[in-house]
Amino acid sequence: MKYKNLKLYISIFIFCACVCGGCRSNKDGLGGDGINPSVLDGDIGLNERFEDGIRVATSEFNPQSVMFAYDSYRVNPADKYKVAQVAAFMKQNRNVRLVVEGHCDERGSREYNVSLGEHRALAIRAALVSDDGIASKRIQTRTYGEEKPVDGRHNESAWRQNRRGEFALYR
Repeated sequence: MKYKNLKLYISIFIFCACVCGGCRSNKDGLGGDGINPSVLDGDIGLNERFEDGIRVATSEFNPQSVMFAYDSYRVNPADKYKVAQVAAFMKQNRNVRLVVEGHCDERGSREYNVSLGEHRALAIRAALVSDDGIASKRIQTRTYGEEKPVDGRHNESAWRQNRRGEFALYR
């Protein structure tokens, strides 16, 4: 009888570890994957939202989305020029503020994708602050998780397009 209960407890433990552990492959721990927490200043978008301002017209500046690998929030080196273009525009237009929006594909739980989307937005924000010298108070983040796909199909091509960070610029 003792061993029967032991097997049950081990089974429950393994089940909980699998379910509660989630599907994220945490390569280098929370806060890793390229984000330097010291550049975030603790002011991560808790002040008034910028969306009350006037949105910068796409005819004036239309930034490209930063694309992400599956299950990652590391800014791909091939996409750093997109972040640099936004930084250059912000340096030329000191009255412009930015909301970085993080998006995910549909795979993963809603909670996981909301968290991953926020980490993606924070990674872009950190690059703008640390690499490009943009004042952190000019940048806020927002996560949409899987809620706003650009492509609603359910295949790899669509998922690749939906794993992105977008820029919303305001005056």
